[in-house]
Amino acid sequence: MSTNLRNRRVRTPTQAQADRPPPRKTQLLRFPTAAAHDPAIDTWMSAHAGPLGAIARHWFDVMRACGDDVRELLHDGHPTACIDDAGFGYVNAFTAHVNVGFFRGADLPDPHGMLEGTGKFMRHVKLRPGASVDADGLAALIACACSDMRARVAAEAAGTVPPPLVAAARRHSHRVTRPKARGTVPSQRTT
Repeated sequence: MSTNLRNRRVRTPTQAQADRPPPRKTQLLRFPTAAAHDPAIDTWMSAHAGPLGAIARHWFDVMRACGDDVRELLHDGHPTACIDDAGFGYVNAFTAHVNVGFFRGADLPDPHGMLEGTGKFMRHVKLRPGASVDADGLAALIACACSDMRARVAAEAAGTVPPPLVAAARRHSHRVTRPKARGTVPSQRTT
């Protein structure tokens, strides 16, 4: 079967489409509705009372305090912090723990081995009521995630590549390969 190319309709862009700049490629998760203060987050915090809510509130306040350029919104049902409109961190409360997560967490240095997750970009720290937490280490992770996102946003605006994190070479230093115990299922870990 042959195709008659002369009968095909050729679409030409409208002038408005032709004048529009090409879409930017980005690896940043953008939230154009991020605001200096989102009342929906206050509602979320009120709905999460108790020890889990207190943990989430505390660490989201740490994210909010990272600078005047921090914006926020409720994304996928949890408080999210952004630099301008690029997400850098979030908190989420579950039934028995709180996640403090980072959208580019895989690139963060983690000298204390706090980050969990295996995705291409995201990582989180899992916090449980009554369990000890390295507060200084987590605050440092939040500050690092924030400054890293600032550099990424600035580099993207300038059309350049962001510089690698100073401690990026150490980010995986906490991972230790542990031998599997005999008779365990692959999903189980030995300690």
